[in-house]
Amino acid sequence: MGLVGYFTAEIGLWSELHTYSGGLGVLAGDHVKSAADAEIDLVGVTLLYREGYGRQHIDDDGNQTESFGAIDPSDHLIDTGLDLTLPLDGDTLYAKIWKVEVVGVTGHVVPVYFLDTHHPKNSEYHQSMGARLYGGNDDVRIRQEYLLGVGGIRLLNMLRKDFAGLHLNEGHCTFALLELLNQGWTRDELSKRILFTTHTPVPAGHDRFDWEDVNEVLGDLLPDDVVELVKSVGDPEDGARCSMSHLAVALAEQVNAVSNLNAQVASNMFDNYHIHPLTNGVHHITWTSPTMSELYDEKLPGWKHDPTQLSYAGSLSDEDLAEARSKNRKIFRELVKVSTGVELEEKRLTIGFARRFATYKRANLVFKDLARLSEIGAGKIQFVFSGKAHPRDEGGKQLIRDIYGSAKHLEQEIPVAFLENYDMDTGLAITSGVDIWLNNPIRPMEASGTSGMKAAMNGVPNCSILDGWWPEGCEHGVNGWAIGESEDDRDDDRDAENIYNVLEELVIPAWEKGGSVWANIMRSSIATSARFTGARMIAEYKRFYDAFE
Repeated sequence: MGLVGYFTAEIGLWSELHTYSGGLGVLAGDHVKSAADAEIDLVGVTLLYREGYGRQHIDDDGNQTESFGAIDPSDHLIDTGLDLTLPLDGDTLYAKIWKVEVVGVTGHVVPVYFLDTHHPKNSEYHQSMGARLYGGNDDVRIRQEYLLGVGGIRLLNMLRKDFAGLHLNEGHCTFALLELLNQGWTRDELSKRILFTTHTPVPAGHDRFDWEDVNEVLGDLLPDDVVELVKSVGDPEDGARCSMSHLAVALAEQVNAVSNLNAQVASNMFDNYHIHPLTNGVHHITWTSPTMSELYDEKLPGWKHDPTQLSYAGSLSDEDLAEARSKNRKIFRELVKVSTGVELEEKRLTIGFARRFATYKRANLVFKDLARLSEIGAGKIQFVFSGKAHPRDEGGKQLIRDIYGSAKHLEQEIPVAFLENYDMDTGLAITSGVDIWLNNPIRPMEASGTSGMKAAMNGVPNCSILDGWWPEGCEHGVNGWAIGESEDDRDDDRDAENIYNVLEELVIPAWEKGGSVWANIMRSSIATSARFTGARMIAEYKRFYDAFE
């Protein structure tokens, strides 16, 4: 296969380089790491946000505020010494080029290039437009995406990267296709040499810009039939604005979603267009805790090079598994105490919930009936939450306040902790340190839910609504538990009652039996995770990449 250009607006490679907000960016990081492991000839292109996504601060009442500490790219990235220029706003936009080299298990390197507008030759406005991920208004966002798409293509040309095709990670990258047309690619070439991945049915995840603004930024790069292209794949606004996702689908033709269920949902979004199901996977080396890694190194040798070895988790003894999990749980309890002051109890079942605090994920659902929850779990269970709301998402911020309020109400019976400033390090700590992983979105809004895969990989069973990846992975009562029966309508009372029932009747009794009963569930969870690794995911993507030629 030839070289593949991988474009993404955000990427999570490690915590301190906070140019990611959640699953989309962390998935991008896992994608390039998995490509490096598989020795795929891939090059990543993204933007550098000097202030990142923001650090979360929460007061005693659960009110979230944010601060934006500057990232010094020289602490993380290699200065290429190169500058890119683009025409913009009757002036010239300058972008400094940084890179990081992602090294795979065999030593294969995948470079990722970061375009940085913090350049001394830029106007103050152009310097600041790249400051924050998903920050600013549409004027800022459209210019960021112009730099990512058009600038990204010109960067690959400048680097003399002769790419066979492009993989676009969501609609933020769509302007790359217009630049390829501008450089002489035909529509037929685009349809054969582009893969577009759509991740979410949530409207906020799909940028729309007024045509006047798009024309102001892109000018001659816009095809004459651009409005018809957007309309042709079922834009619900009928082309009133530029839907970046609909434009990408119309031009790329090869489109995939990130789980089987998500592909069905996406097909409805794009006028019954054929969407390939390609379920996400997580980079197993990144997302397995050091303690579990030691266990796998000893008992499942070769798992780092071949994560299908995790499917043999049935060979792990009760004693070895219990010892490794006990270490992880102890480390996590200490982290929670230092970070929050909440003392978790060793013998209680620790329920974890951590993800972006988008309203559809319903972080506070388990607290819908506090009396019922106390009746079920007093003296038996405890909770740890973590997650950021978008700075402008008041609904998400209210969820955090709700959890803090419930925590105060329950503190004598059920400990509840909230870990501030959810990042990749916190994500690994919580997915490996809790006992079950709770997930209760409004089905079918969860595109994939990769945090649940990370939990499974660390021997933490999922207890989840049948959304995202879980319908493909769940063996109810064997490797985790389903909440409900695949209901697609929103009914918080029903879904909360289903959570209480599964906790009371299945999860807590299994936990209290312990021994081989719980160990069998953990082993099954680990074995299931072998099917949801980045190695499996990148092998499926490689079939698309091979077809680019």
